[in-house]
Amino acid sequence: MIAAEDRLSAEDIIKAEIITKLEIPFFSSYVQAGFPSPAENWLEKVCDLNDLCIDTPEATYFVRVISDSMIGDRIDAGDILVVDSSKVPADGKIVVVWLNGDHAVKRIKYAGKMVVLHSSNPKYLPIYVHPEQDDFKILGVVTNVIFKPM
Repeated sequence: MIAAEDRLSAEDIIKAEIITKLEIPFFSSYVQAGFPSPAENWLEKVCDLNDLCIDTPEATYFVRVISDSMIGDRIDAGDILVVDSSKVPADGKIVVVWLNGDHAVKRIKYAGKMVVLHSSNPKYLPIYVHPEQDDFKILGVVTNVIFKPM
């Protein structure tokens, strides 16, 4: 059972549609986290965020996170997940799932026929899923996280 505070809202799941391309300058120089670098800013190319974040547009959607269950993976409430439903949900990947009437984001582990959904916040217990008994579906693999501004 997914805890009430850990559920994803259906209103926060949005289909990714690439209508236009917005080319943004992409500089080849790195950004220092400490003291400024005297290195010259050199425009390497332009990039489009769609090209950077979306591999399969027809299978990609966005989800806004509403809980703190994945804070150990630096995913906080208010962040937006880029989710690709065409990706294979390999062991250890972060996925969006449907479980017994609720959406959630978790790290998936396989244990034989059973699936274990792990939060990265220690205050949440693992969820044990029996695919033949539970109403369970993996809706996609998280490919990117767009962090909310602090």
